[in-house]
Amino acid sequence: MPLVLVALVALVFWPRAAWAGELSGGAKGGQLFQNHCAGCHVNGGNILRRSKTLKLAALERNGITGPGAIATIAAQGRGQMSGYGAVLGDGGAEAVAAYVWAQAQAGWPKA
Repeated sequence: MPLVLVALVALVFWPRAAWAGELSGGAKGGQLFQNHCAGCHVNGGNILRRSKTLKLAALERNGITGPGAIATIAAQGRGQMSGYGAVLGDGGAEAVAAYVWAQAQAGWPKA
């Protein structure tokens, strides 16, 4: 394949792949979730409050309809859950939220 064609294909498809990774939280979101959230939210569950899981039906039932709402809760907290904005760092709440939303959409498949 000519080098120009390879470069063109890379320019067309690479940004989309990177963007898709950001939407799903990518490795950063998954790692932050494992480090700071999975202790209470194992496989999207909730060991403290069964009705406050990260499963899609529970999120929607609790008025959480997208990653923006999840990021706000991750950063600022809600109810009994403390905010983790400082711990997650710049962009961390958004990365975790994208990861959580992608997992909820996929039914929290087992790793």
